[in-house]
Amino acid sequence: MGGMSTKWVWGSYQRAYKEHSEHWRVRDILQKRLSEALSRNAELEKENEQLRAKLKALHQKQFKANRKKEKGVDEETGNTNTAKTKRKRGAPKGHPGWSRRKPEHIDKTIHVPAPETCPHCDCTDLNRLEDIKEHLQEDIILQSRTLVTNFKHQQAWCPSCNRAVIKAAEGELLNCSIGPVTKAAAVFLRYGLRIPYRKVQELFQVFFNMDFVPASAMAFDRTATDKGAPLYSDLKEKLRSATSVHADETSWRQDGVGHYVWYGGNDDLAVFHIDRHRSSEVAKSLLGSKFEGVLNTDGYAAYNAVNAKQRQSCLAHLIRKAKEIKKEILLKKERFRDQRAIRFCDSIAKMFKKACEINRKTSQEDIQSGRAQERIKRLYSLLNSICLTSLDDVAAESFRKRLLDPNREYLRLFTFLEYYDVEPTNNQAEQSIRNMVIFRKISFGTRSYEGSRSHSVLPSLILTAKRQEHHPLKFLKTLFTSETAVAQKALFRTTDQA
Repeated sequence: MGGMSTKWVWGSYQRAYKEHSEHWRVRDILQKRLSEALSRNAELEKENEQLRAKLKALHQKQFKANRKKEKGVDEETGNTNTAKTKRKRGAPKGHPGWSRRKPEHIDKTIHVPAPETCPHCDCTDLNRLEDIKEHLQEDIILQSRTLVTNFKHQQAWCPSCNRAVIKAAEGELLNCSIGPVTKAAAVFLRYGLRIPYRKVQELFQVFFNMDFVPASAMAFDRTATDKGAPLYSDLKEKLRSATSVHADETSWRQDGVGHYVWYGGNDDLAVFHIDRHRSSEVAKSLLGSKFEGVLNTDGYAAYNAVNAKQRQSCLAHLIRKAKEIKKEILLKKERFRDQRAIRFCDSIAKMFKKACEINRKTSQEDIQSGRAQERIKRLYSLLNSICLTSLDDVAAESFRKRLLDPNREYLRLFTFLEYYDVEPTNNQAEQSIRNMVIFRKISFGTRSYEGSRSHSVLPSLILTAKRQEHHPLKFLKTLFTSETAVAQKALFRTTDQA
C-alpha cells in the first residue's frame, strides 16, 4: 500500500463510494429532466407547427387563389404538380342559350333604302333584292322634365277643430312639394340598388330635372320607415309562425361602434334587424322563444335559445370546415401530418356532398313513402363509421367530437331529408344578407339609431315585395300614398296572406 495508512485508505474508499452514488443520483435526475424537456420540446414543436399552419391558412384565406397558374397542389399529398387540368371556358354542355325577349309592340317604323355602295368592300355594282330584312331595336326615352300637378281643394269648416280642413286626392301627399313617385324611386335607388344619397340627387337632376338636396333623400327614407314600421312588425310575427326559416348574422358599424345585422327569412319573407349585440336575446326577439318550424342555421350557439322544433345545420359550412382543416394539415411538415385526419376530412366532405346530392334527387313522394328515413339511417351509419376512432390532430379531433355531439351537430345534419321544402345548406340566408354586406362596404355602416332602423325596415319590405312577386317601386308608391291596410295588401300576393 506504499506506506499509506489502512484507516485512511478505507475512509477514502467509503467517501468515493458515496460520491459515486451521488453522481449516479444526479445523473438520474438530469436524465429525467432531459426526458421531460425533450418531451415538452416535442409538444411545443408540434403546437408551433399547428399554429404556423393555421396562421398560413388564415393569411392565404384573405386572397383569392391564382387560377392562371398551371401549377397546382395535390390535395392528397400536398405536393406541387405541373399537369393541372383547366376548365373549359363557356357555358356547360347542354346549357340553354340566352336571347333577348322580343318587344311586344312597335312604336315607330323606319324604311331604310338599299345601299348603293357595299359597306364591306366599297363595291358599287350592287343588285337590289326584294326581300326585306327587319331589325328591332329597343331603346328608352329620356325626358328631362317633371310632372307638376296643381291640386285645387274644396275646403270644409270643422266646428270641432275650429278650422278649415281638406282631404288628399289620389296620388297626393299633403304638405309635400315632392310627389310619391319621386320618393318611392329615391328609396328604391338607395336600398334596392345601393346608390348613395348624393348620387340619387344627381341622378334625379340629370335625368328628370328634379331638384332636391341629399338630406331630402334621407328624409324620404325616414318617412317610408315610419309608414312601414307596422308592416315590419307584422313581418316578424309571420316569420315566427313560418314552417321553415333560414337565419344568419354578420357584422355592422353604427357610428363606429360594432353592431350586427341579423337576418331571418324564407322564400316568401325577409326580415333584417340591426342590433348592438350578437346574443341569444336578439335571436329570441327575432324568432321567438319557441319556434315551431324548421330552423336552418350555421353552428352559432345563440340560435339554441330559440328552441326550434327541428334544426338543420348548414352542410356547406361543415364541408368548408373539413377542407380548411385538411388544408392546415397539409401546410405542416411531413412528420407532423396526421394521415388519418386527412382521410377523415376527405370522407366527411364526400359524405355531406353525397347528402346534398341526395336532396336534389329526393321528391315529396319519397318522403311520404318513408324512403327518406332509410337514407337518414344509412347516412348516420356512415357518419358513425367515419368518426369511430379518435385522431391525433387537434383541430380534426375537435371537429369529430363536434359532429358526434347530440347537443350540437349530430341531430341536425339530415333533417332536410324529412321535409321537402328544407334545404341542406344555409345558402338562402347567405345570399339574402349579401346585399347588406355590399352596402356595408360602400357606406361603412350607419351613423345613428334612426339610420340603422331604416336599414332594418326598408330592406325587409323591399326584399319581401320581390319574393311576393311585386315590384318594390310600385309597393313603395302605395306605401307613401295609402293607409297601412292597403299597403299590406300591396305587399303580399293575396289578401288572405295579409
